[in-house]
Amino acid sequence: MSQPVAPAEIRFAPEFDQPVRYMLRTRSYYLGLGYENPYVWAHYIDAPFAPLKKPLSASRLALVTTAAPYQADKGPQGAGAAYNASAKFYQPYAGSMASKPDLRIAHVGIDRKHANMSDSECWFPYEAAQAAQQSGRIATLSPRFYGLPSNRSQRHTVEIDAPAIIAMCQADAVDVAVLIPNCPICHQSQSLLARALESAGISTVVMASAKDIVEYCGVPRMLFSDFPLGNAAARPNDPESRATNFELALRLLESAVGPRTTMQSPLIWNEDPSWKLDYSNIERLSPEEVVRLKAEAEAVRETAKALRLKTVGK
Repeated sequence: MSQPVAPAEIRFAPEFDQPVRYMLRTRSYYLGLGYENPYVWAHYIDAPFAPLKKPLSASRLALVTTAAPYQADKGPQGAGAAYNASAKFYQPYAGSMASKPDLRIAHVGIDRKHANMSDSECWFPYEAAQAAQQSGRIATLSPRFYGLPSNRSQRHTVEIDAPAIIAMCQADAVDVAVLIPNCPICHQSQSLLARALESAGISTVVMASAKDIVEYCGVPRMLFSDFPLGNAAARPNDPESRATNFELALRLLESAVGPRTTMQSPLIWNEDPSWKLDYSNIERLSPEEVVRLKAEAEAVRETAKALRLKTVGK
């Protein structure tokens, strides 16, 4: 009598191979460092929605970033740079799109172990946007891009920073905006800005890598890339991924029929998903590392506080 054939093993992906839960991860991290008051993230049930007023081929598009212009006197800001609070900015700014700007992300909490800090196309898709204009996919780019501060104060973002960016966009006759955040707080700030822009009649899409933060806040449209923080627009040194993700963002602008529409990019970071276990994971730190990181966090807080007081006075 023949023996029954055992069913083939079902091969599931590892449990951790899912979008990183950054709100939970950062909460556990800072509690583990000894901070007793967990951060309360912005959360809305509803989201505004501004449909395209005209085809993208007749629209003016703007890029909004949380990256900072390079400042040579502010210390290391290039590849491999440690968290550099001295390079932070606390006032919205605008820069020319006439040539590719030198933007850096050393001032925010990206994934320094896995992200690439040398290819700015990962966090500012300048070349992809230029290609979209040259091909006629969009009518024109705004003459300026806009810099949004990564502000822990949600009230400041909503009442001061967002109106300033909206005024710049309106002055430049912007129809649609692509928002690219970097760190966890960057994702919240850009989400709040997306809501404000849509309420002002400007259609938006957030190119994000922290899915939970953006969806918790509630935005009209999000293109989610399951990449380490600091690479929301593309994989480093990968022109194909730049073009793919930017085109997906444009398609989402065209196809979304209502708010809270999320599209996930089919691209993956690499074949090994274990990078998702590293960012701010208190469970993977030794007691000695916790002590060192608490001291570093305090130094960053003091530097950022002094810069904020000097810049905005509070």
